[in-house]
Formats: sequence, C-alpha cells, structure tokens
Amino acid sequence: MSSAVSIKPHEKYFGVYIVELEDGTERLATRNLVPGHRVYGERLFKHGGVEYREWNPYRSKLAGALLKGLIEQPIREGDKILYLGVASGTTASHISDIVRLRGRIYGVDVAPRVMREFIMVADVRKNLYPILADARKPLEYRHIVEVVDGIYADIAQPEQAAIVADNADVFLRDSGYLLLAIKARSIDVTKEPSEIYKREMNTLRERGFEIISVVHLEPYDKDHAMILARYTRRK
Repeated sequence: MSSAVSIKPHEKYFGVYIVELEDGTERLATRNLVPGHRVYGERLFKHGGVEYREWNPYRSKLAGALLKGLIEQPIREGDKILYLGVASGTTASHISDIVRLRGRIYGVDVAPRVMREFIMVADVRKNLYPILADARKPLEYRHIVEVVDGIYADIAQPEQAAIVADNADVFLRDSGYLLLAIKARSIDVTKEPSEIYKREMNTLRERGFEIISVVHLEPYDKDHAMILARYTRRK
C-alpha cells in the first residue's frame, strides 16, 4: 500500500480522484470496487478508510484523455456500458470502479488470449460481463447485451466509426454517449492522423452523433485521439 498526503474528488470529472503524493506530484485514481485487488500492477492508496487505485494514463487512454482536458467524463454510477475492444480490462476496471455494482460493463473482444485475461478480472469484479465476439457483428451478441447508456470503443480496425455506429444502432439509447479512442494508424498508415480523425468524425456525424469534445493523447499515446460524442437516432 502506497502512502498519499491527500486524496480528493476531481473538481471536473465524476468518479475520478486526485492523489497528492509526498513528493508533491499528483496522480489520477478511482475508488477501488474490490479493495485489496490490483488489475495491472497499479499502486493502491488508502485514505479515510477508503482504498483507491492509481489510474495510469500510459496504460489507459481514458485517463490520458482526462489529463489532456476532455470536456466531460460522462460515465455515472449505475450506467450500463458496451465496451468494444475491452482487451485485458485495464480501462474497463477503472470504469468498473466508477459505475459500481449497480452498473454493468459488457466487454467485447475478438481475441481469445486477452479475453482469458479479462475473464480473470471479471471473476473478481462482478459488474463486468465478458463477451468473446467480433465488434463488426453486433447482432451475434444482441441476445446478451441490453440497451446501454454509453459505448466505449478502442478497436484496432479500419472504419472504426462505422463499427461503433452499427453497435449504437442496436444497443445505444437515445442521447447516450460515446467515448471512441481513434487509432489513426490502424485505419490507414498512408494518411496523416488529422486526416483520419476528420474522416471518422464525419462518419459519426452522418450516423447520428454530435461531437462534443476531441483531445489528442500525446504524450500518452502516439497517433491517438479520444472523441466524446452524443447519439441521436435518426428518424
């Protein structure tokens, strides 16, 4: 257990905390849903009888986006979330801390190896629901996933925005939110990242999303951006 001088709620972001260390530096953290358990070797802090987990921006694009000034952190306690490209569950575990036990996170990934790791995380965190499936085929897991409040997507696929929109048409409630980590080089290595970002944002707009905020994730992730958007179903 690491020591902290103080831990206080973030003044801007719901469910996020600021840990002040003894050397005067600050770190992001979330309140640990499962005290005593780490997910990826992160530091644990105890303050006022409550345990917190350090949220590493070099391991989690959402943490990086918050540090880069994303205009809002839309996830709330009790939210139902579809997570596309959940991998081994690093970011999902922090979202798990935020939504608490009233919430649910449906974690989709096509890779069996990382899904096995995510299942181990979900075995401890009861608000995580692993789904081994291809995000390009949302109808294949329609019988598992309910209508959700938000979609978090971090998928290394061409046409990321189109894949997200296909899932939104099936699962996302009206005015639901989207957090999309765009990997420019996963889409087209021959184009500049800014060109890719504009194209993907145009796709989102065409599919019924309003872009709220975009932040670039350097130095935490090269050639990545995080998009926050809201969804309005086309009539």
